[in-house]
Amino acid sequence: MSSKIYPGAKEALQGLADNMTLLFGGFGLCGIAENSIAAIRQAGVKGLTCVSNNAGVDDFGLGLLLQNNQIKKMISSYVGENKLFESLYLSGKLEVEFCPQGTLAERVRAGGAGIPAFYTPTGVGTKVAEGKDIKNFDGRDYVLERAITGDFAFVRAWKADSFGNLIFRKTARNFNPVMATAGKITVAEVEEIVALGELDPDQIHTPGVYIQRIFKAPKLEKRIENRTITQ
Repeated sequence: MSSKIYPGAKEALQGLADNMTLLFGGFGLCGIAENSIAAIRQAGVKGLTCVSNNAGVDDFGLGLLLQNNQIKKMISSYVGENKLFESLYLSGKLEVEFCPQGTLAERVRAGGAGIPAFYTPTGVGTKVAEGKDIKNFDGRDYVLERAITGDFAFVRAWKADSFGNLIFRKTARNFNPVMATAGKITVAEVEEIVALGELDPDQIHTPGVYIQRIFKAPKLEKRIENRTITQ
């Protein structure tokens, strides 16, 4: 087996090209693959469709790719903290597919599991359901949602072993495990890489079978989006 460990983000992007669909783990700025995003910006690829719970903020996360006009379409649940996103969308420079958060997670999970589509009651009777198949099961309407897969998926983990088994730390788990399953090539940037066998099997969140490339993150900002303090 060839090594899954790469020197850094730049090398792990081999094969990345214009007009690809990219999946990103994270929730807000928690657990995002920030080194991978910076490398994608530097690579300069254009016309990207990006799938993420949110679109970062104006100067960090996926906001960096929006600044560089690299994203053609966003498939997201929440984008309320990014003013650039708003201006690009309102000016017609960015296509947006809003998706309820649970539905987004399930669409990606289905893609990773090889399930092409599923029915859900979420969104029935709203704009979310427009143009989609509606069926009634046991007296309740459900809307058909298509699964999501990507050319690449980018996740961030706390620890990995050399096979790519991953452990995420606390709330940084969020969308990362599900995104990891649905990329043709999944890149994991991690805080620590250990030898195979050092991780407790009962603590592994994502099996290494889903991971093709790993690199040790040289730095992680771990930004805090909102801090509440008392006087």
